[in-house]
Amino acid sequence: MPLVSINAKPAAVEVDLSRAAVLVNDMQNAFCAPSGYLDRIGFDIAPAAATAGKVEQFCTAARAAGLPVVLMQNGFSPDYHEAPGPASPLWHKSNALRYMRAHPEEQGRILTRGTWDYELIETLRPQSGDLLIQKAADNGFAGTDLDRLLRARNINTVFVCGISSNVGVESALRAAYHLGYFGIMVADACMAVGPPFMQEATEFNIASFFGWVASVHDISESFHSVKQ
Repeated sequence: MPLVSINAKPAAVEVDLSRAAVLVNDMQNAFCAPSGYLDRIGFDIAPAAATAGKVEQFCTAARAAGLPVVLMQNGFSPDYHEAPGPASPLWHKSNALRYMRAHPEEQGRILTRGTWDYELIETLRPQSGDLLIQKAADNGFAGTDLDRLLRARNINTVFVCGISSNVGVESALRAAYHLGYFGIMVADACMAVGPPFMQEATEFNIASFFGWVASVHDISESFHSVKQ
């Protein structure tokens, strides 16, 4: 498959689509749905529906072009062995774990495997040929088989989208860069959490230091150019 040039920030980037994959971060009820984890702890999830639509659009285009789609799912085992206590920094920094400690009645209901909160949203559940990565850290490469699975498929470029831009998406892009992958943030298929400037700050970080930033339209156009 020939190289394609994708319009991106800070400059156009050439990609061999036969060596590219899509990483979809945390499109779960916890992060997208009313009464999910993010909503419960007070973050604005109003943009989530539009983001989910963009992610679905991008995944459909990528699958049609033959790219592997990797769905990443964040959360904990029911016994929470991934964060066994105060000796683990995750025990301190996970907002989900802190919320459940402060609200014991919610124990086992937030970002816990087997619960509604943990499930991927209905429109972004795995399809035939997709890969599923279950993770307890923000970074989808940490403690998972993601790097091994990508290298087994000779992948050298990852398009990353999902929620949230400034946590899981940025963490994956930073890790990808340090592991030797070309990382491209699909900006309009991402949603940040926190103050409005977080999306802009994340795009600046990625474009300046760790990869490239492009839109669903511009990347999808490169898929179409190969088909023509």
